[in-house]
Amino acid sequence: MDRLPKIGIPVIIGVIIVIVLIAKSAVTIDSGEAGVLYKPFGGGVVTDEPPLGEGFQIVAPWNKVYIYEVRRQELKEIMNVLSSNGLDIKLEASVWYKPQAENLGKLHQEIGEDYLNRILLPTIRSAARSVVGRYTPEQLYSSKRDAIQAEIYDETKKIVKDQYIVLDEVLVRDVTLPATIKQAIERKLRQEQESLEYEFRLISAQKEAERQVIEAQGKADANKILSQSLNDQILKDKGIEATLKLSESTNSKVIVIGSGDSGLPIILGNN
Repeated sequence: MDRLPKIGIPVIIGVIIVIVLIAKSAVTIDSGEAGVLYKPFGGGVVTDEPPLGEGFQIVAPWNKVYIYEVRRQELKEIMNVLSSNGLDIKLEASVWYKPQAENLGKLHQEIGEDYLNRILLPTIRSAARSVVGRYTPEQLYSSKRDAIQAEIYDETKKIVKDQYIVLDEVLVRDVTLPATIKQAIERKLRQEQESLEYEFRLISAQKEAERQVIEAQGKADANKILSQSLNDQILKDKGIEATLKLSESTNSKVIVIGSGDSGLPIILGNN
């Protein structure tokens, strides 16, 4: 009876040790995540093998697993940048990114878990300042938002492509100008619009005047041609034709030959 407690205590201690080792060895990786394995007695960070996938993983209790989110993430950033003429511009942008899952070990070894603040944030800020500095406030306010969005994306991607980071998209959500500058630009745009409308009315009026001149000229030319074609001989022939038609009428009349102007006959009716 005295031996049972002496044997039971080591067994209990052994069971506890096993439970602790199992707890230390078990790692659960959630959906959209991957794990980087660190072996303190085996060369450090594992970079030549794929990262640990989702689910329940068993590792040696003396090893450590660093878990990264590998699905797309969004970074929202508000930056103060300068335009080409030195005016302060507030730029609100969103960046869609994720770590390269196949190179997660290299990312952890060379940059670390805080890669967002170490690499991506400084890069996006630098690219935004560089790109916005090429444009005037008028361009930023009106037509160049898509252009600066594409340029910021291109410049950022060039830097992060060798840093084991995937850059999906850069979206410029808002460009805020100083109130006085915004009002001045809006006034200028209204004046330009009014000038274009006035110019359009002038062009329309000029075209209408030209149309009327062409129409009047056409009528004048037609009348001139008609008057030139009606000579004395033609008028006499027409008068004779009319006289003959009238003479054939059943109504009583008196015809005086050669008594009208130019020798044309005169027809006198009883009625």
